[in-house]
Amino acid sequence: MAPPSRNDGDFPWWLLILCGIGGWVAWEIATSPVHARILALLIRGIGVTAAVTATAFAGACLLGLALALAGLSRRLVLRQAARLYIEVMRGIPIIVLLLYVAFVLVPFAVRAANAALEPAGFALLRSRDVPLIARAVIALVLAYAAFLAEIFRAGLLAVDKGQIEAAKALGLSGRQRFRLVVFPQAFRLILPPLGNDFVAMVKDSSLVSVLGVTDVTQLGKVAAAGNFRYFETYNVVALIYLTITVGLSLVLRRLERRLRRRGGDAH
Repeated sequence: MAPPSRNDGDFPWWLLILCGIGGWVAWEIATSPVHARILALLIRGIGVTAAVTATAFAGACLLGLALALAGLSRRLVLRQAARLYIEVMRGIPIIVLLLYVAFVLVPFAVRAANAALEPAGFALLRSRDVPLIARAVIALVLAYAAFLAEIFRAGLLAVDKGQIEAAKALGLSGRQRFRLVVFPQAFRLILPPLGNDFVAMVKDSSLVSVLGVTDVTQLGKVAAAGNFRYFETYNVVALIYLTITVGLSLVLRRLERRLRRRGGDAH
């Protein structure tokens, strides 16, 4: 069995403090009509925040895994193309990329599609036909795929070469080796950084508010502009994000410990 982490037995005083702060804000919400109205408005944005985060992270994982495999390819062109993409995307701030995708990349893609479809007699597209939420998701996918690609690459390289050689000796094909041997072992290694990036994406999803997408942050801005109760409004906004991120962190930490125990039992 894998040895426990040095800090696994620590009493979670940090969680107790957060619960105390959260309890105080929750009490304010329950007893204050102002807080209650703010929360009623912001709750409508939780679904948008969750949808943007889940969709973007799933897309970023798929693209990031493809980039990692391209970076480990035997073909020089694929390796260099993957490295070029990763370095460019990691060097651009997410908010800049968000604005670029929304107001440059999407209109350019629509014009290019129109140029290709017009000779065939298809109906022309318009930039306004592409929802702002879709543009935001595309930007987050492009940004986070670069970071996740490095996580996937490190995890794949960490798998013991002897395991791969043993799979080859058993006659498994390349796809079978990846699906049955390499990726399951790599997943246990990359789960902690993968979980950290998922929590980070929950927070970075608030950037979509610059496009007017009605997530929690955007609705908080609307509420504060209408009631001028900035302290109360942003306390509730912070509480919502903190509840989501801390909850996710606890779930991921528990899953990580379970996988660690399984890995130890397997050995």
